[in-house]
Amino acid sequence: MVTISRHDRAAARTKAIMQATLALAQEAGYAKLSIEAVAARAGTGKHTIYRRWTSKGLLFLDSLLSLNEPALDYPDTGDVRADLRRQIHAAVDLLANPPWGPLYQALVGEAQHDPAVAAGLNERFIRPQADKTIARLKAAQDRGEVSSDFDLDLAMAILSGPLYFQLLITQEPMTHDYVDRVLQALFAGMSPRH
Repeated sequence: MVTISRHDRAAARTKAIMQATLALAQEAGYAKLSIEAVAARAGTGKHTIYRRWTSKGLLFLDSLLSLNEPALDYPDTGDVRADLRRQIHAAVDLLANPPWGPLYQALVGEAQHDPAVAAGLNERFIRPQADKTIARLKAAQDRGEVSSDFDLDLAMAILSGPLYFQLLITQEPMTHDYVDRVLQALFAGMSPRH
């Protein structure tokens, strides 16, 4: 007889809750997502959900970030522009398509109203990605590929700002060509001055 441990049951219940959350968010949109509907779909009580997540937004954050954690690491080939291009193209591909794109837009929207979701999103996704970008730029700066006096935090803002503007404000398609134009503009200002 095989016995299932309490830990295994809890892990299976957590997985079912997060899968139900994502499925319902994709079907009806985040605005119509409810803890009651998630509990019903996952076959659990809403008190079970509230013991782990204090809000729908935090449940949604965990659920989205559990969705095969995106591999958005930077290569370091010695060509910072090519490395940034490859990584940002991967991010654009992720955000331009379901399920990540529409769900991520909904999560960023929820972060505008829920400080705990904003803090969690920043701590668990945005800040780590920004830190990776800045580290890759710093390595390039140390090798003389970019100007030694260029503000790397500003470079990160210049890289991400247009992408978030397009994703969240204009909702125009993010394309590789658009990324390439952003990189060209950034490197016009970051190139070493001789």
